Amino acid sequence: MKSWKWLIWAVMLSVMLPLGLLYWHTSLLTFLLLAVWVAAVLAYSFFYNRRHFEEELRLQEKTLQQAANRTLNHHRHDWMNDLQVLYGYIQLGKPDKSLECVGRIKERIALDSRIAKLGIPSLVFYLQSFRTLRSSLELEVQVEEGLQLENKLSPDTGEELTQVIMQTVRAYQYSGLAPEGDTRKLLLGFAQDGGDILISFESEGDHGDPELLQGQIYNIVQGKIIKAEQPGRGNPNVELRLPLGM
Repeated sequence: MKSWKWLIWAVMLSVMLPLGLLYWHTSLLTFLLLAVWVAAVLAYSFFYNRRHFEEELRLQEKTLQQAANRTLNHHRHDWMNDLQVLYGYIQLGKPDKSLECVGRIKERIALDSRIAKLGIPSLVFYLQSFRTLRSSLELEVQVEEGLQLENKLSPDTGEELTQVIMQTVRAYQYSGLAPEGDTRKLLLGFAQDGGDILISFESEGDHGDPELLQGQIYNIVQGKIIKAEQPGRGNPNVELRLPLGM
């Protein structure tokens, strides 16, 4: 990143050479030399920046594709496990267990549907792909039935909400220490409360100093339309409130 910026600066500073010649010996030739040099520097900077920007886009696209593939593979693995368990119950002639398994599968499908209906692409992708990451934090998502945000929030507000949720989850993820081999659970809930969207964070396990964690979350929402609320003192739970129609 730094190397290409230094290269651009070096090319820009090279203009000082013909500019110095023009200063010490003003003539039509030195003036034309300066004009051609400046034009060449501008053209080189334009094409180099464009090439660098295209390369960055390709890297971002590749990263996104890899994340999507991980998410799809993870979901496929989960579905295969569920189907194998269901098939096992059917073979063993256990209809009650089979019905329980079908019920769990239906609930997972319903949850995936409610998450997708939130309507903010970046948020939906983040929630669906989080469990594919190797993390000591287990994220459990709950979405109120019928909740849709696509037509209730502007695109910019939707992106801001996604960033705030990601940073808040990260604050929980790196607060406190989980015992070796164990995971902490974070329940992330989405609901409508009157004219507001309420996003709740309820944690299980040790998250270190609750006041320090809440201070980090208040810093995350500082200067934003999203407000953080503390349901009670002495616990790490936090609620984010976002007015609809923003």
